[in-house]
Formats: sequence, C-alpha cells, structure tokens
Amino acid sequence: MAFGWIDDQAEQRRRAGLVRTLRPRPADSPLLDLASNDYLGLAHHPEVVEGAAAAARTWGGGATGSRLVTGTTELHSRLERELAEFCGFEAALVFSSGYAANLAAVTTLAPHGSLIVSDAGNHASLIDGCRLARGATQVVGHADPDGVRKALRTHDGQAVVVSDSVFSVDGDAAPVGALAEASREFGAGLLLDDAHGLGVLGEGGRGAPYAAGLAGAEDVVVTVTLSKSLGSQGGAVLGPARVIDHLVNAARTFIFDTGLAPAAAGAALAALTLLRRE
Repeated sequence: MAFGWIDDQAEQRRRAGLVRTLRPRPADSPLLDLASNDYLGLAHHPEVVEGAAAAARTWGGGATGSRLVTGTTELHSRLERELAEFCGFEAALVFSSGYAANLAAVTTLAPHGSLIVSDAGNHASLIDGCRLARGATQVVGHADPDGVRKALRTHDGQAVVVSDSVFSVDGDAAPVGALAEASREFGAGLLLDDAHGLGVLGEGGRGAPYAAGLAGAEDVVVTVTLSKSLGSQGGAVLGPARVIDHLVNAARTFIFDTGLAPAAAGAALAALTLLRRE
C-alpha cells in the first residue's frame, strides 16, 4: 500500500507521546501569551498593524512573483536599506522567511570542496542548510571555539563557521567574539544566525554581531528573522555587498521563491522605525 509506512510511524509517535497537534487560537484569547516569538510585543502595535495594512492597500495581497521577476517592490528595497544601516552592514537581502534566509546563506557560502563547521546546538534551518550545501560539514561541540579551531586545522581550503548567536533551544548566547577570532586564524568566514538577537541585544537592539564589534566586517555574514522582535514575517541576510550580490545570483530560495508579501515588509519597516525611535 502506498504510504503505508506512514501509519507505522504515526503509531510509534502515539506510543512515545510525541504526536504534534495544531491548536488554533482565537483573535480575542484571554490567555497571557508567554510562548510566542513576539519578544517586544510589536505584532499588535497600532503602528505595525497600520504599516502592514498600508502596504497591502498600496501593493496588494502578494508580491506577485519571485524577487528577480516582479516580486521586488520599492518597499522591499527600502526595508533592505534600513535593515543594513540599522545593523551596521553594507547590504541586506530580504527573504520570505528566516528559514529560507538560512538555507540560502549556508548553501551559497559553502561550495564544493569547502568545509562547514557547525555548532551542535544550531537551529534546524542551519542544519538543513548544511545538509543541502555541497561542502562537507563537521559538527563541533556546543559553543566551543577550540573545537572550531581543531576542525579548521584539519582542512586546507575555503571554510565557513556557522552558529546561532542566541540558541533557540537552550537560550544561551554564543561566544561570538571568540568564534570570530577562531575563524580568522584560519581565514574562514563566519555566518551567524541572529534571529534571537536582533531587537534584544546590542545598542538599540542592533543585534549580537553589533554588540561584539563585528557589524560590517568583511568576513562576517548575518541572518535575521522579521518574525520575532519585529513582530512580522520573513527573513534577511546581511553582509558585504559582494556577498549579497552572490546570493541574488546563486541562492535557490531567493531565485525560485515568491517575494515576501508587501504587508509583512510594511509591518517589519514599521517595527524597525519603532525600534529606532524608542
């Protein structure tokens, strides 16, 4: 029977107590939400909601195409400029999700023959990026700069060190500065997922790389999400302009994906404006 194995896996999950279920919430729930990613409570802020509504009224319900065809609006370009400026990087590229941004960054920065050194506690999107990349992956101990050095010492060629800045499961912060030092000793690039740092760490919420003095460095690339502290949806990659240009031309989750919905871009811009102001 086609897909019969699914029933066996479902039974195994049931016995182990690991069945996932969707629980739709009403708009007017009386519960205090302590489980969401809306860290700053901006998802329902009047200015953020109006930013989304105004964008939808102006640009419509969707981006209408991939970013390289019709899916890039003036709104997307403005969001990219302001994100890059706020976080201290030369350029930015907006994706439809933080997951897509991580897949793009890892796969395009780790070509065949390169080495990816990945923290054991990294987010699933970074792990999936490592699996899809043509470079080889070596997983090292959690938050272990010496483990990074040991891995890099075994490889002669291009390499990139990949880590969350704030880990989504444990909630601890990576030794970002020490990781940068270890990477630079061997000429490796550093890719940091700052999904949980943007809006929370650094001066004015500019993120963990900014706080560590790494913003704008030629050997550092950062991914962020718009769905946490900014209360919207989407993701972005920040870094040197030549890296961003490379992603535009090589990242499959950018080239073949519909652009971020204008409402989400408008909401993120409004939230970023609030963050700057307050």
